[in-house]
Amino acid sequence: MKEINIAKTIITKRKEKGITQDDLAVYIGVSKASVSKWETGQSYPDITFLPQLAAYFSISIDELIGYSPQMTKEDIKKLYHRLSAEFSSQLFDEVLAECHVIIKKYYSCFPLLLQMVILLVNHYMLAKEKEIQEKLLQEIIGLCVRIKTESGDIWLSKQANSLEAICYMILQQPKEVLELLDGTMKPIICDETLLANGYYMTGNIQKAKVVLQVSTYQHLLSIMGAFPTYLLLHAGEIEKFEEIVKRSLSISEVFKLDMLNPNAAVQLYLAAAQGYTMQGKIEKALNMLSKYADICTSNFFPLLLHGDAFFDCIDEWFNEFDLGTAPPRDEKLVKESMLQAIIDNPAFSALREEPKYKSIIETMKLKLGGN
Repeated sequence: MKEINIAKTIITKRKEKGITQDDLAVYIGVSKASVSKWETGQSYPDITFLPQLAAYFSISIDELIGYSPQMTKEDIKKLYHRLSAEFSSQLFDEVLAECHVIIKKYYSCFPLLLQMVILLVNHYMLAKEKEIQEKLLQEIIGLCVRIKTESGDIWLSKQANSLEAICYMILQQPKEVLELLDGTMKPIICDETLLANGYYMTGNIQKAKVVLQVSTYQHLLSIMGAFPTYLLLHAGEIEKFEEIVKRSLSISEVFKLDMLNPNAAVQLYLAAAQGYTMQGKIEKALNMLSKYADICTSNFFPLLLHGDAFFDCIDEWFNEFDLGTAPPRDEKLVKESMLQAIIDNPAFSALREEPKYKSIIETMKLKLGGN
């Protein structure tokens, strides 16, 4: 990130022009002592001198004072992961205060604002009081609205709209969620297939493969992401529930989801365990939780996006992500959330006294480092 540093700029540009402090002072109409103080940082030029200085050095005023309202993609990625790590190791209020400073400073850098929204959505729950959490979620919603109305970027706006809906869902305001998303269910036009065929017809076979792999991977995660909620919607329909479990686990096994994307796999096992618990099928629920725990403590870390023998063309695509291949939350917080998903989940209250349930908890605490 660039900080305001007019002293360095004046020194550099003056030397590039090959002039002395006296020469610059005469041109601006100030004393040599004034120029000297500007260059040593003891004082700043009067605001009325900035246009004259910028014109003299053939630069913009922003460049003169060393200020940029934007951040590069790489800077944003580094900043995100630094703040994410600090949320897990430092006081929440202190890190949040730094986030507010950054947001205010780069209020017109919309790619940064979107990543700050993602950062805060992933860490708002660390606030100790519910009132503070709700206030922060409202702040996030405000940022989403700003991105949608001011950025002029369709892709950023679409992501902001989805994140805004997530905040309203957390706040248990479903009407607002429906207002934001209800009109998005429209027939799918498979541009990826057209794009792949275009590459194929021009002889770029490798690019066609990449396009279809990326498309397949995205659709796979979309399908698997829908199953946990779909399972719980049918928890009261025994036969339908079993069929959904059977088919979803079959897809997971075929695509080796436990290794390819363990987060998608654990969400499926967790939802299945909740459904079975609601049905009173304790043994099946414990079996699902056992599989959940196995993935959390074996295949999960290090948590990085990657391909496999089937998806062997998508790693380069992952590297183009705004946050790279690293997770949106620090590993410590991810591990804590894994435990909380079982320990603090009221759906599993009926399992509290089961020896196998207790064993699962203790094993996860031991391997994940929980208390």
